[in-house]
Amino acid sequence: MSTPTIAAIETTVFRLPMYGELRWGSQSALAEARHVLVRVALSDGSEGVAEAPPRPTIYGETAATIVAIIRDELALRLVGQPADNAWARMTPIPNNHTAKGAIDMAVHDALAQHAERTLAEQIGAKRDRVRVSYILGIGERDEVLAEAERVVAQGVRVLKVKVGRDWDDDIARIRDLQAMFGDRVDLYADANETMIAADAAQRLAVLRDLGLHYCEEPLPVEQVRARAVLRAQKVLPIIADDSAFTVRDLRRELELDTFDILNIKTPRTGYTASLAMVEMAQHSGKGVMVGSQAGSTIGVARAAIFAARAEVEHPSELSFFLKLREEITDRPLTIVDGWLSIEEALSVRVDPVRLNAMTLSDS
Repeated sequence: MSTPTIAAIETTVFRLPMYGELRWGSQSALAEARHVLVRVALSDGSEGVAEAPPRPTIYGETAATIVAIIRDELALRLVGQPADNAWARMTPIPNNHTAKGAIDMAVHDALAQHAERTLAEQIGAKRDRVRVSYILGIGERDEVLAEAERVVAQGVRVLKVKVGRDWDDDIARIRDLQAMFGDRVDLYADANETMIAADAAQRLAVLRDLGLHYCEEPLPVEQVRARAVLRAQKVLPIIADDSAFTVRDLRRELELDTFDILNIKTPRTGYTASLAMVEMAQHSGKGVMVGSQAGSTIGVARAAIFAARAEVEHPSELSFFLKLREEITDRPLTIVDGWLSIEEALSVRVDPVRLNAMTLSDS
């Protein structure tokens, strides 16, 4: 069967209101999901879709820049070319992570349709369910605890707790969560590079003694030597996220041995680079989890399918849709006692009526 070529790439900017803000790091906040739906059509009529989530404070991308780079550069490189070579043709363009990631996932989705198999089969994902976590941001304690109570009632059993703006308040919030849920809910922390080398080990020890399982990016990414020293102390398993955006980043981090668990975010590395990163991490004896980059249901579904690969053994961030008031899909995803069904993830489709209602007029 010959590989079809890419016939067209389309983008649609949509907005989804949220239940309150998500706040993290020293000053980042997300008040709504203003994302880009990317649709790829192949020469045989097959189509695939994926979501590009702009994160200006992380990658420098906005909805407008995603649309522009796809229209003015990436589509020109890809249309008329074999679909199975899309990632290689995008690689010379640096950065623009979620624009390239969404195209790559949409291409895989279309190629799965072309081959008459599921997207899970297309990317070698064989598990039928994945364990999920929920990102609990920084905020007023009563609001954060109420949010935690709401999502645990909706099936979440692992909470990723953002820390870093007020350490005493962070610890008090963690103790409150433990008092509320006991051993029903597992916790881990995300410091978003806010700790300092002088007392990072001490703070990780506090988190460890509280029973948290690991901490994501405790130190600033540029402090490579300090991060390697911190990891070598083995106080608490460290998750790599900001330090491993790309395959090139991951190669450096593995050489310096700065982390224990790799957080792969398919929105920024698509499926092609994510598969390479999984192989690299496994070869080096590192654990793997998957992050959805605060995606809506369609984005979470695409990430969840990847998380069904055998190498992904840690809870993955696949529940952000619980923070959204509206959606663009034909059905919701559900979480049952901490697990998300891959059959559900595979069945989710974009609803044209809902997408039209959420589309921004200037997109």
